[in-house]
Amino acid sequence: MAALLASCTTIKKPSAPVVSAPTELPPASPHEFRAAWVSTVANIDWPTKQNLNAAQQQAEAIAILDRAKALNMNAVVLQVRPSADAIYPSKLEPWTEYLTGAQGTPPQPMYDPLAFWVAQAHARGLQLHAWFNPYRARHPGAKSPLAANHIAKTNPAAVKTYGKHLWMDPAEDSASKQTLDVVLDVVRRYDIDGVHIDDYFYPYPIEAPNAEGGAAALDGNGAAKAELDFPDQPAWQRYLASGGKLDRASWRRQNVNHLIEALYTGIHKEKNWVLFGISPFGLGKPDRRPAGIMGFSQYDKLYADAELWLESGWLDYLSPQLYWAIDQKPQAYDVLLDYWIAQNRKGRHIWPGLFTSRIGAPSKDYPPAEIIDQIKVTHARPGATGHVHFSMAALMENRKGISDQLKAAHYASPALVPATPWLAGAKPGAPVVTAKREAGAVSLKLAPGKGDAQYAIWSRYGSEWRFTVAPASQAEVRLAGEPAAVFVNAVDRLGNESAPVAVLGK
Repeated sequence: MAALLASCTTIKKPSAPVVSAPTELPPASPHEFRAAWVSTVANIDWPTKQNLNAAQQQAEAIAILDRAKALNMNAVVLQVRPSADAIYPSKLEPWTEYLTGAQGTPPQPMYDPLAFWVAQAHARGLQLHAWFNPYRARHPGAKSPLAANHIAKTNPAAVKTYGKHLWMDPAEDSASKQTLDVVLDVVRRYDIDGVHIDDYFYPYPIEAPNAEGGAAALDGNGAAKAELDFPDQPAWQRYLASGGKLDRASWRRQNVNHLIEALYTGIHKEKNWVLFGISPFGLGKPDRRPAGIMGFSQYDKLYADAELWLESGWLDYLSPQLYWAIDQKPQAYDVLLDYWIAQNRKGRHIWPGLFTSRIGAPSKDYPPAEIIDQIKVTHARPGATGHVHFSMAALMENRKGISDQLKAAHYASPALVPATPWLAGAKPGAPVVTAKREAGAVSLKLAPGKGDAQYAIWSRYGSEWRFTVAPASQAEVRLAGEPAAVFVNAVDRLGNESAPVAVLGK
């Protein structure tokens, strides 16, 4: 028998509560994307160590998902491709070393970590977004030898050495095809809710070994420095020889744009309900920035035209990494959030990334109040309907009480993911629910309908409404106490709700 739902929390109306008639409809369901990144690279979040056995890895995954559920979050963004490798069995790329310590070696005993994460997330009513690094081929901290089926071995012309990195060259068609094939393979084979890519397009610039041969640039203090240019000369020469007219920076941006558009088109051709999200660096194009905003230009250095992606509708959500404090004027959180909302002319989701892991950091650490206040600022903007924490480790450790404070301040009640009307089909049908009063509780039995992902449940106790969410896989829900009325909405994977159905009244 299902346990009493601990997340069933009192929702009070803003005005003085009035005892409702049994037929009065409940409030509108709250919608807010509440997620955290779960990094596998360098074992930041999961697994916490290499060489854990399958049971230990699974126990850590369950602990993360249980914490997310307990905090009334509704999604995790799991890194499934750290560096042209995989946390799942793949015919296209090798197993990542962050599972076992050796690239190409599966976990022992053998299991499919991604399938496990998806099943366990959905059992808790959480979305699972699969996070891919689009171009990185080897992290500087990697220790094990490259596996024989790694792209640097099978297609070395598509991979370039840049400092201590190996990087898939965005100008090489075979490199972009590899990323597209990998993503679509996961979309086809796994019941994921979203595809997510991060801010690594062309690599972040590194200083040249000497002043010769580097591109002129300015560091954070405005001083001149030299940067090592990305070694894409062979593809650049082919482009010029074919009659290409773009300058080199525009050509690089075009290479990235082609992949973004192909990903958006390909993902939705496979499964219309799978969201495509991008989390770019948080500063926009220099010529569009609000007065006083300064800093690194992803447009000029990473060749990432995030504004164009928004304007073209090549994504379903944007999670700009707004990793600065509200009072840090050159990169003020609230000013940057307003900037990205203003660029969003097609009305896509804006779910900013928060640097929650800065809490308790050795330097430039945040007090928990900074994150609490950033979410408050976000709530004040109708154009932003969620946020993503980097990373889950800070919430697992409850650094300086941040998890407790989030639960008290912003996550007291569950929330549904925001609806995505540009992808939606028909709304879900009315749920099939039966209710039975028992001693000190009400038991709801749910029969899942076609396309149902969750159920939004409102129960009224005197003048107060309480809200909870149950996954469609949960056949029974028990509501504590003696509710006067209960309403249930069916919710599909895109956050669309059916009309509320009264299942109990007195």
